[in-house]
Amino acid sequence: MTHVRTGAERLATDPALAGGTRLGLITNPTGVLPDLTPTTDALLAAGLPLTALFGPEHGLRGTAQADGSEADFTDPRTGLPVYDTHKLSGAALDEVVSRSGVDTLVFDIADVGTRFYTYVWTMYDLLASASRLGLRFVVLDRPNPLGGDVEEGPLLDPAFASFVGRHPLPVRHGRTAGELALAFGFDADLHVVTMEGWRRGMTWEETGLPWVMPSVNMPTPDTALVYPGTGLFEGTNFSEGRGTTRPFELVGAPYADDAFAPALAALDLPGVRFRDVWFTPTFHKHAGTPVRGVQLHVHDRRAFRPVLTGLSMLHVARTLYPDSLVWRGPELFLDHLWGSDSLARRLDAGQDPRDLCPPPSRPAGALLYA
Repeated sequence: MTHVRTGAERLATDPALAGGTRLGLITNPTGVLPDLTPTTDALLAAGLPLTALFGPEHGLRGTAQADGSEADFTDPRTGLPVYDTHKLSGAALDEVVSRSGVDTLVFDIADVGTRFYTYVWTMYDLLASASRLGLRFVVLDRPNPLGGDVEEGPLLDPAFASFVGRHPLPVRHGRTAGELALAFGFDADLHVVTMEGWRRGMTWEETGLPWVMPSVNMPTPDTALVYPGTGLFEGTNFSEGRGTTRPFELVGAPYADDAFAPALAALDLPGVRFRDVWFTPTFHKHAGTPVRGVQLHVHDRRAFRPVLTGLSMLHVARTLYPDSLVWRGPELFLDHLWGSDSLARRLDAGQDPRDLCPPPSRPAGALLYA
């Protein structure tokens, strides 16, 4: 099988695509070539002038859990300084980028195609910083693992902008990082090193590329596929499966019972089946407590609608467990995940939220790939 040539692979064979004399690489464990050579090593071997590395949420090495990162350090293999960007924006981020001394920022991190996954917002914040500081910004493009021919869910309401959504995008956005960078509209010296051979309708398996965990709770392409829907359970007191080996595919709560799985099965949602399960999270919500719920089994990737599925699951949970399901509180952030308060208001009123999800459509606007 031939593989898609990523932007990183193209740059490693044609260093002139980057430009700049002092490059800072924004990356993490997903920054690899198809043979699993780290992009950092490949670019240094190609003679590119890398002088700094920047790590996102979870860190350059990917060791941190959600909303965590790794502090600044010196990379022992390359000797390059590593700057932690997580939770930095505006003047604070400008100070870090200026201190690094780079004249070009290069982004090479795999996204998972969901608006509330934070790597594209790290790109957004650093692109804004590059615009303010007059730096060149280069995106090494990679496939969207959900494909690029479908977007699903409503646009973010700017009043609810946060680090899980800074720009009006659908929940499942259907775009590559390069396409998003162009859509953000910054007045910046922006360049995208495009992929070769990627088509919008490709599944992840069809790209021929290895799957590297983008973060500690995104172990497989199956995780990424369900995440736009079941990720919404992060904003509730249901477990979204963190602390198990199948996060986001397992969803449950101590108060769920044997009615949950049959109620979901009765909806006959496209492309997915639900299996009644028990599981005990080892950390995060309900750690050490047996909970009951479901495992999602996607049997038709092209028919499956993750956002509609997530809304349907929330609706069933609200209907079955009205006195136990919680979606409001200081530790919960459903409004920011959804991108407005419309979902929480529907749940408050006991109303069906599924009509908040318009029919899936093809991404529009300036797209780089057919």
